[in-house]
Amino acid sequence: MPTLAEHQTIADSKRAFHTAFPFVIPPLYRRTADELLVELHLLSHQQQFQVDALFAVGLRQVFRAFTRGYKPEQHLASLFEALCSSTGFHAGELDNLADQSEAAVRGHSIEEVRHWLEHGGDGAPAPLASVLQRADSSGFHYSRLMAVGLLSLLAEAQGDQADPEQLRKLAHELSGPLGFAQTRVEKDLGLYASNLEKMAQAVELMEETLAAERRKRERQQQEAASS
Repeated sequence: MPTLAEHQTIADSKRAFHTAFPFVIPPLYRRTADELLVELHLLSHQQQFQVDALFAVGLRQVFRAFTRGYKPEQHLASLFEALCSSTGFHAGELDNLADQSEAAVRGHSIEEVRHWLEHGGDGAPAPLASVLQRADSSGFHYSRLMAVGLLSLLAEAQGDQADPEQLRKLAHELSGPLGFAQTRVEKDLGLYASNLEKMAQAVELMEETLAAERRKRERQQQEAASS
């Protein structure tokens, strides 16, 4: 569980975030930061919520996916740290857990990962085994970040041959053994895929706009220099 003052409000978390990250967030990425901040704040107040491999991988994946193209890039580590620290999570610990979890499935086939998940962790490496032990309990709190984490680990195992639609289908099938509501997982992963596509289009448009403005400035400078 994150460490957080018991009665910290969302306003408290937002103040802590802006203190930890006193920079202007570009408009395209402001919604991502706001939504993650609120989501982490709410999770920190859920007594049945526990940090695990799927959550760590999912949080980092969502953060990376929806901050692609962020400038200045060197602010990203500080942004992630601020989102975590302001809501009582530890960015370094989450990064380490995500690294360990991705390394645990890398080099294994997707069939092996599926076997681990379908057979209660039989032969699974430590990060995934802990997830499956938790799945045996009826008292855990689901987060959509866990679904994204499951999808990401399946993609890690599949490697470059990953088919997004097939992976989402497999994640939906395997969510049952993990104790997730499959209808909820299907909805969350569908929204994730849709929002990823929209974000990619927005980033592409932003980059094209910036490139056009840069070309315009260069042309104006050339014209001024030759006049």
